[in-house]
Amino acid sequence: MKKWAFVSDFDGTISKKDFYHLVLEKYFKDGEKLFKRWKAGEMKDIDFLRTVFSSIHQDEHQIIEDILSIEIDDHVTSFIRKVQEEGGDFYILSAGTDYYIHQILNHRGIRNVKVFSNEGFYKERNIHMTIDPQHPHHSERYGIDKSKVIAELKETYETIYFAGDSEPDSHAAKVADVTFAMKALQRILKECGTPFVGVDDFHGIDRYLTEEGRLK
Repeated sequence: MKKWAFVSDFDGTISKKDFYHLVLEKYFKDGEKLFKRWKAGEMKDIDFLRTVFSSIHQDEHQIIEDILSIEIDDHVTSFIRKVQEEGGDFYILSAGTDYYIHQILNHRGIRNVKVFSNEGFYKERNIHMTIDPQHPHHSERYGIDKSKVIAELKETYETIYFAGDSEPDSHAAKVADVTFAMKALQRILKECGTPFVGVDDFHGIDRYLTEEGRLK
């Protein structure tokens, strides 16, 4: 088996803002009602995202410009490099879509990072997602089941570290060996009794792993 891997959520963990928030603010002015329905449990996460991402109505160059305007954690690029230099593999695990994640990774020059996410593509001035119910990682609610991905990776690695910030990440946290929780995920994991290390950003994760001797 390989020694270790670091798996991170994207929206709100690596990025400072969820992509769907940007779309709601710029292009979907009536999205507040939809957002409230989703938060009230009246919509599945994947149905909410499908509706939001198909309400952009912009040419692809404008969508890409918007994607690249999203701030990311100022330490994550160097953190990924440190993980790889110390023999770890870095993965991104997102219940959003790989369409915008790959745009940001390529723009930032981040290499050798595999992305587990819902497949996305540009068509007719919007972003669409391909969801395969037969896929081994499929989730009816999220499109992708993060706990299934972590469980599969644990067959390859002795130790899996995971970082996330919101409810979909709570399922992965139950399977990972060590979870770094940001924002709302800290409260969620505390309420369900799942162990975690509370951090604010990737600087905090770096310090923890350095003190543990995993990173130099």
